[in-house]
Amino acid sequence: MRERIENKQAEIAVVGLGYIGLPTAVMFANSGFNVIGYEIRREVVEKISSGTAHIVEPEINELLQKAIKSGRLKVTSDPEDIKGKDIYIICVQTPLREDKTPNLEYLKSAVKTVAKAMKKGSLVIIESTVPPLTTVRMAELIEDLTGFKAGRDFYMVHAPERVMPGRIFKELVYNSRILGGITKESADLAEILYRAFVKGQIFKTDSITSEMVKLMENTFRDVNIALANEFAFLAHQYGINVFEAIELANTHPRVKIHVPGIGVGGHCLPKDPYLLLSSAKEDFGLIEKAREINESMPLMAKDLLFDAFRMINLPPEEAVVTVLGLAYKGNSDDTRNSPAYAFIEVIKDDVKEVRSYDPYVDGTHKTLEEAVKGSDAIVIATDHSQFKWLNWEELRKLMRNKIIVDGRHIIDRPPKGFIFKGIGRGEY
Repeated sequence: MRERIENKQAEIAVVGLGYIGLPTAVMFANSGFNVIGYEIRREVVEKISSGTAHIVEPEINELLQKAIKSGRLKVTSDPEDIKGKDIYIICVQTPLREDKTPNLEYLKSAVKTVAKAMKKGSLVIIESTVPPLTTVRMAELIEDLTGFKAGRDFYMVHAPERVMPGRIFKELVYNSRILGGITKESADLAEILYRAFVKGQIFKTDSITSEMVKLMENTFRDVNIALANEFAFLAHQYGINVFEAIELANTHPRVKIHVPGIGVGGHCLPKDPYLLLSSAKEDFGLIEKAREINESMPLMAKDLLFDAFRMINLPPEEAVVTVLGLAYKGNSDDTRNSPAYAFIEVIKDDVKEVRSYDPYVDGTHKTLEEAVKGSDAIVIATDHSQFKWLNWEELRKLMRNKIIVDGRHIIDRPPKGFIFKGIGRGEY
């Protein structure tokens, strides 16, 4: 196996062609490996086969077309097509259930598919973010289904992705990687594989540690954002601009406060603290409290909006509200756990109408002007670049009442003629 990987003769199957799986498949194909991507959504397979990605990401269509034209990347929805491969890379979602417990059914299904397809000596890599001990348990599942022995008949690794939408291809190359093997040889083989394109540092450890590392990274960020959000609440009490205060505080060489906002979205931060705690034998107050704070931020945006309604004596039930942005992150079409939807959910029953516009995601209206015309308030929920340069004078002319609620600190100086409210902008 080692020699086949080094010579790029090893055949790779990538299971799950979403925001991580598709770029991963493209990278390995363009590095010289023969790759087959497996995806159960046939419409996605058809689109990818035509050379067009189903996700928004800089460079993805050019790199995808290169991989397909080279003949090194093929995609399929037929599990028969992935039989007998040397390497299986699993990139499927691991969402939460309504009770905030991990839903690993997608992962288990993918592992079962791999178990039916793999051969002796295969290397199985899980890139999905998972609770501690999951990789070991998935190896045991493969043992039960195949009769193979982990570490002897097949190799198993947890290799968590560490990339950010909008920068995926750059970060796949230059970010460091953590490779957690159930055996040392498993991690060694994975290191040879990822060196095909990774220029960042590669750190090898056991699978449980790698699972913890990924969850710790995102929990750290989530807790820091919660602290920033608490600072935003205090800024309103004290009448100051929290963003100015944070910028000044961060001039201290040992301080790095994150940025507050309307909420925390994406596939990692809202989920990973719960994955980290899912098997814990006791309560952990700080992590749980941070989640509670961050999940409450759409309510803070609602309070600011309704404060503005009161200032002009506008009954909420008569108000038309336009939400700008549905993606959880600027310049992306990724709506997973987007706080924009959480905000819409908390106001929809209290106002006359909620409209939405996003340049990357289908909202209620196809153009910004249509979404704003006759509206009473604009709520900025996503930090798309397009929203930073809006012509507020022209938008003001289209509106009935003139309210802006900035949930993403898009606006530094409020435009004239508007009632302005912003999370953390206590000076207004």
